[in-house]
Amino acid sequence: MSKQVKAWGATSPEKTEPITITRRAPDDEDVGIDIKYAGICHSDIHTVRSEWRETSYPLVVGHEIAGVVSTVGKNVTRFKVGDHVGVGCMVNSCRQCSNCHDGEEQYCSSNLVLTYNSKDPKDGTITQGGYSQYIVVDQAFVLRVPESIPLDKAAPLMCAGITLYSPLNHWNAGPGKTVGIIGFGGLGHMGVKLAKALGSEVTVFSQTNSKKELGFQLGADDYVATSDPDVFSRLSQKFDIIINTVSAEIPLDLYLSCLRRDGTLVQVGAPKDQLRISPHSLYARRIGVNGSMIGGIAETQKMLDLC
Repeated sequence: MSKQVKAWGATSPEKTEPITITRRAPDDEDVGIDIKYAGICHSDIHTVRSEWRETSYPLVVGHEIAGVVSTVGKNVTRFKVGDHVGVGCMVNSCRQCSNCHDGEEQYCSSNLVLTYNSKDPKDGTITQGGYSQYIVVDQAFVLRVPESIPLDKAAPLMCAGITLYSPLNHWNAGPGKTVGIIGFGGLGHMGVKLAKALGSEVTVFSQTNSKKELGFQLGADDYVATSDPDVFSRLSQKFDIIINTVSAEIPLDLYLSCLRRDGTLVQVGAPKDQLRISPHSLYARRIGVNGSMIGGIAETQKMLDLC
């Protein structure tokens, strides 16, 4: 049967408050999860403010979810009651398009169902996220959390973690590769730890040296303050991959100068304004500029197993 659940929701772009929501009754393919932790993502704030697309209020956000399985449908084979699990940014997809068949559900071309502010194909309601006590999710979009990862540490991996792991994985970060991480906030922290776990040499680009000690504690091989005018000339043509986590306009041509021939800059931050790049920065050394958005379910599980 359906269940009334306490939650913290947005009732307008300006207000969040305690509310009660209804979770649908689990069907045969569903997993019911008692939520223990839910991380805060900047996407949550954009959605609450209705800045990216129209938000349906009241809305519960939160897509970095970690909890414990409390119930399973009769066809669920991957999970049992008591398992530690996670839920990320999506809870369903069409499962028929080429992207879904390739395990890239986040790029579903037909019906990507986000964890909040999407239409749930199972009951037609608007999906509600993780700032709540309990959630019901199809088993195909539930992730197993290894025993080695505490649930509070697992939650931010569901979005921030996979947002950095996916481009590192796709562009083959690993031994012998040099990786630069622009920005050292929540995404940047993840980028350093994951790139090191994959065996890469990692450099942090940050505005100042205020977080330098933390950068080295997390495993960075180098940490540079971009306020130093000599940084970019010193690091010219050093990197195979640079990932930009910053959600503001920065002089990308300077960072492109730090890429080797055939190097790649990957944009994962979401600035409001358009990116500005000189064509000369690209063709001079066959440089690529790409985007990346979270990751598929199998890839996210691969990341969790790595951690």
